[in-house]
Amino acid sequence: MDFRFSGADDAFRAEVRGVLEAYAPQRTEGTDEGETGFEKALATRGWLTAAWPKAYGGLGLTQIEQLIFKEELMRAGGTFPGTGVNLVGPTLMVHGTETQRREHLPKIAAGSVAWCQGFSEPGAGSDLASLQARAVRDGDEFVVNGQKIWTSRAHRADWILLLARTDPAAPKHRGITMFLVDMQTPGIRVRPIRQLTGVAGFNEVFFDDVRVPSANIVGEQDRGWYAAATTLDFERSGIERNLIAEGDWNRIFAFVRAEPGSWPPRDRSGLRQRFAELRIEVEAGRWLARRVAWLQMKGTVPNAEASMSKGFNSEVGQRVSEFGVNAFGLAGQLSSGPWAALDGQAAFRYLDARRLTVAQGTAEIQRNIIATRGLGLPR
Repeated sequence: MDFRFSGADDAFRAEVRGVLEAYAPQRTEGTDEGETGFEKALATRGWLTAAWPKAYGGLGLTQIEQLIFKEELMRAGGTFPGTGVNLVGPTLMVHGTETQRREHLPKIAAGSVAWCQGFSEPGAGSDLASLQARAVRDGDEFVVNGQKIWTSRAHRADWILLLARTDPAAPKHRGITMFLVDMQTPGIRVRPIRQLTGVAGFNEVFFDDVRVPSANIVGEQDRGWYAAATTLDFERSGIERNLIAEGDWNRIFAFVRAEPGSWPPRDRSGLRQRFAELRIEVEAGRWLARRVAWLQMKGTVPNAEASMSKGFNSEVGQRVSEFGVNAFGLAGQLSSGPWAALDGQAAFRYLDARRLTVAQGTAEIQRNIIATRGLGLPR
């Protein structure tokens, strides 16, 4: 990997930083949604999909430049739109038809359509190939019945990228098909799931005789598992988890420097040592994520490397949040009130970080991928 950024990369970073300083990214209180107007302003510049081909609404920039945009956006307090840009668009570029690309990619690039991902089920999470949602052909349509769970932002989505079983007699990794489904189709019902933090960003999605055109199949019928594997590689390849850990570390450190008297009177030299250790881990995680972007720029779809980045950065994020809530003592456990550490953010981030090693594939799944596909170890 080349660890140096080019002069063009540095100039692009400066441009992005200047534009972000002119806007004030807002988050709606109590939700996981970014400010729509801010996202559309970025979409107008083409930055949400900077590395996409120009024909599909992108700028034709490199994956490194896309990564630079993500770094600066999240450091400025913005929220990077996820499923459409990170998962659906790249998957359609690999497995979709040209008609599907022309119809959906420009809308994703413009920020005018929101997507969610219908993969996990109550009995099929880490063992995703055990999914039971059924899609039965009826002429030029499929009739879908079943349930999905942990579907991020389904309550806001216009479309869903759905996996359903089309051949129940086939081995579990086969007989699965990927569909593009309009969320306004009759028979779809969404029920929010309230998390530990009080935020309801995840959802259950129910399908009752939902009719989907056969033209909405992504890839080949009964071979959706292979398209899903591509989607999961893209899902795990982002730098977002590293930037979450960095943001938490920075908030804790800035507060301690500004309010040293508020730090609990305990072994401060030990706390300083732990601060340094966690910062080193954050920096190591950054380069794991940047390496994935560098490999993508070289034309590959990182697999084990994406799992390394996802697994390591998820665990670092949990360790940073645990450090924060414990180092502040009892104040770190308060979510509100005058004594709450970081205005309650220490407690919130501790609870929110619980999902990091589960979402997008558990830590155990990532280790299996690294072992088998990265190191060539037997199953």
